[in-house]
Amino acid sequence: MTSRLRHIAIIVPDPEQAAKFFESAFGMTRAGTARRGIYMSDGTVNVALLKTEGNEKPGLYHFGMWVDNLDEAEKKVTAAGGKYLAGRPTSPNSFYEAKYKDPNGVVFDLTHHGWAGATKEVTAKA
Repeated sequence: MTSRLRHIAIIVPDPEQAAKFFESAFGMTRAGTARRGIYMSDGTVNVALLKTEGNEKPGLYHFGMWVDNLDEAEKKVTAAGGKYLAGRPTSPNSFYEAKYKDPNGVVFDLTHHGWAGATKEVTAKA
């Protein structure tokens, strides 16, 4: 089973301003919108720029792993000391992810369908 880092969520005060920075500074493109922000992509990884809510502080929110099989990945995560938090895809075509915490309390997502603007497999150019 393979797992690929393909999603990073960042809390920002102004998603539009942050998106413009990611476009200008890194050449990333907009891949879509989130309930509270904007999805950016470099063609391989999806970066969610999410507006602060409540007492959240700007910064890294969580990361996401694209896996071949969600059930198998969950077994490996829990066997390694991770804990389930919330969520589960509601249909075979759902892009919603399941959330977990690693033994240090760092939140991450697992998905078997990926994120807008992300690519699961990447091959090196010859």
